Amino acid sequence: MVTFDPASLKTRQDELEEELAKPDFWSDQQRAARLSAEHQRTQQKLQRYDELVSNVEFLREGAGTFPDEELEPVLREVHAELARLQEAALFSGEYDAGDAVVTIQSDAGGTDAQDWAEILLRMYLRWAEQRGLKTEVIESSPGEEYGIKSAAFTVRGENAYGILKAERGKHRLVRLSPFDSAHRRHTSFAQVIVAPLLEDAGDIEIADDDIRIDTYRSSGAGGQHVNKTDSAVRITHLPTGIVVAVQNERSQSSNKDTAMKILRSRLAEKAEEEREAELARERGGVSMGFGGETIRSYVLHPYQQVKDARTGHEVGNTQGVLDGDLDGFIRAYLLQTAGEA
Repeated sequence: MVTFDPASLKTRQDELEEELAKPDFWSDQQRAARLSAEHQRTQQKLQRYDELVSNVEFLREGAGTFPDEELEPVLREVHAELARLQEAALFSGEYDAGDAVVTIQSDAGGTDAQDWAEILLRMYLRWAEQRGLKTEVIESSPGEEYGIKSAAFTVRGENAYGILKAERGKHRLVRLSPFDSAHRRHTSFAQVIVAPLLEDAGDIEIADDDIRIDTYRSSGAGGQHVNKTDSAVRITHLPTGIVVAVQNERSQSSNKDTAMKILRSRLAEKAEEEREAELARERGGVSMGFGGETIRSYVLHPYQQVKDARTGHEVGNTQGVLDGDLDGFIRAYLLQTAGEA
């Protein structure tokens, strides 16, 4: 049973404030930044809890006194905040409370798959906007004819990584292809990779001998300067086979810096996935979607349905989902994984 424990949060806030008050607190800047961020998050959670209690008291006292139309907005806010608090209680991983970097890669399906990757990019950016999370597209490689081969974007906000872990895996689209002259039904796939956004280069050490760096000419939009120089960078991590390519920036050095940041995040995510897979094996469970299995199917023809293969959660309003209505799928996954812990 997942619960929200304000007393434990208050105790943790007091402990953090004792740390922040120590004269040598900033002697270890990396640790200080981490604890300061945790203190801020803890304060925000307690403030939201206090507001929730206040709203509940207002509803209790206002029942039978105020007209229903005045109470209904407060009641909706209480329900929404209870869901957010329950969600926040699900995060206990090392990186869960922090920011994320999401990579979308087209998979099997040719042009349809590249179009599908772009549709997923739009879906996640809309979802993040609705959640009040800040996003920035840091890499995008256009497809040969349409859509994108890949894209990477950062998501900043409370529990961004913990929330978005629910989306990692292979996403399947079934529809009448707009690129097929006979308008036949096609199935295409795209891969969603979610990693913790590591700002400090020291978080993950990468040996020079472990990477191969290739430069090449950027393609697509970017201006004449970009297209005339070998400013794009592709970094291959030899021990794991992870490949990161970045071409958005005008300078090769900027692209390399961005690619190294994504690579460190991807390596941290790989370690997290291996740890979770081991825990799943110890519990007699199964991998939750960071392998090659499809985690969710989006069927637009011959019927309308989005269904998650891991949780069984399904929605008939496919357009709503593609417009960013993902919270039901995310919450079902988080509750399921919390119940298995």
